[in-house]
Amino acid sequence: QVQLVESGGGSVKTGGSLRLSCAAIGYIYNGYDVTWYRQAPGKEREFVSGINSGSLKRYADSVQGRFTISQDNAKKTVYLQMNNLKPEDTAMYFCNFAGNGRNYWGQGTQVTVSS
Repeated sequence: QVQLVESGGGSVKTGGSLRLSCAAIGYIYNGYDVTWYRQAPGKEREFVSGINSGSLKRYADSVQGRFTISQDNAKKTVYLQMNNLKPEDTAMYFCNFAGNGRNYWGQGTQVTVSS
């Protein structure tokens, strides 16, 4: 069983920065993928960024160049550094852990960007 605890959301103005964290609690076997998704009111959940156990990183076109994903294996935490935030980045951000043969979701953290 793996629990995910997200943090770091908040309210910022356009151009501001936030760093989201997704901490995993529990034993993690080799081979995993952690993905950040977001969901704005009235919209479908969409892919934002992902990183796997081999440190291969993926980004949505909409955040490429502004967001950076990283991980600290010792802390079992994945970070999403979000710079130059825009109002369209406003959403609930969720992290997903795919590993140990299962999928786990965090509770979400709200990001609000005002103009």
